[in-house]
Amino acid sequence: MTVRIVVADDQAAVREGLMTLLDMVPGIDVVAGAANGEEAVARAAELRPDAVLMDLVMPVLDGVAATRRITAELPGVAVVVLTTLADEAKIIDALQAGALGYLTKDAGKDQIARAIQAAISRQVTLDPEVQHRLLAAAVRGHQTQDRPDHGDEPRQTPPSTLQLTPREEDVLRLLATGLPNAAIARRLLIGPATVKTHVNHLFAKLGVTTRAEAIAWAHSHGYTTGNTD
Repeated sequence: MTVRIVVADDQAAVREGLMTLLDMVPGIDVVAGAANGEEAVARAAELRPDAVLMDLVMPVLDGVAATRRITAELPGVAVVVLTTLADEAKIIDALQAGALGYLTKDAGKDQIARAIQAAISRQVTLDPEVQHRLLAAAVRGHQTQDRPDHGDEPRQTPPSTLQLTPREEDVLRLLATGLPNAAIARRLLIGPATVKTHVNHLFAKLGVTTRAEAIAWAHSHGYTTGNTD
């Protein structure tokens, strides 16, 4: 199956280079380019591609806002971020906006192609540097969680963390790796319907509405390790 994509980047040389490079990958058809977020939204609405490869820093409408609009208005179009930025705030913003992949511009064409294919299957792909930064942020968060803040009372663990059952924690850790429900069910030896129920409970407890937001929450709160076999 041929995957149709739009490439959004405000730098013409980068955009055209990516379009040429990815058009050479078997199974990928680059149908358009976009020089800013507004154009990315317009091309996605017009052409209904399978995915948009999205830069973050662009004029008119930035990549996070464009991602949010595409995922809200065109749920069938997946978004994969490709950017030079890898700070945890931007990563979480992009994932919360609905991006299903976050790569830095050091990524090669094969890695980008795999991330696009995964996003179309509604699996999340994070660049190793991105994963490292999210984990580092989670560690810092745990280290400061119970410290007094300018004389105030020690910070408490978020109630949602305390309310998670052991099975919900297992599901959340596997969800954080980008696995779909069917794969989580196979790993935990439970039915897909049971996994879906756990995921719905997690969404309610974490105060999120998408898998990407749940994954961002899991990374920022340290739910990325542990034995779930």
